[in-house]
Amino acid sequence: MPRQVDHDRRRRQIAEAVWRLAARGGLEDVTLRQVAAEAAVSARLLQYYFGTRDDLLLAALEILNADAEHRARERVAALGDDPAPRAVLRGVLMELLPLDEERRTRHLVYVAYFVRMLRDESLGEIARNAPPALEDLITALITGAREQGHVPPDVDARREAALLLAAADGLQTGMLLGQRTSESALSLIDHQLDRIFSTR
Repeated sequence: MPRQVDHDRRRRQIAEAVWRLAARGGLEDVTLRQVAAEAAVSARLLQYYFGTRDDLLLAALEILNADAEHRARERVAALGDDPAPRAVLRGVLMELLPLDEERRTRHLVYVAYFVRMLRDESLGEIARNAPPALEDLITALITGAREQGHVPPDVDARREAALLLAAADGLQTGMLLGQRTSESALSLIDHQLDRIFSTR
């Protein structure tokens, strides 16, 4: 068991090196040698854990996504034992915005992956074929709120989920560029949630 924990720690150490390189300068020209140097491990050890560069990039992205999901669960848990559906959905959406240094760095890494996937057909295909887990989650949250009477019965949960995600994507960009403040971004999210959760 201790050896497994050590392996997990080493994999994370290498993944964090990928994130730092991605946040600083993107992933277009990142090599295994650069990642090994950033992680302070040998290139041979890096290949032992991850194999090819593409395998490494995908594994680092999976670890980043798992981190983001864990943080989102923590923030939702902090809302208490029986949080209101709107508060849960707002918590999920807040995780999609660069509201602090941790989330800002995460989104910079995602941007680097996005650019890489536009040019790398194999990585791009994996992204295109990935199930829409986040959209499914938000759809389920809106559907549940609708069934509980917090959302009008005629609200299309899937379309609203897609629009909320598109809005969050646009707000991310504006915030990272300094065009929009955290306060204005949250105000727009709240505006959309007020519209969805209106019992008109």
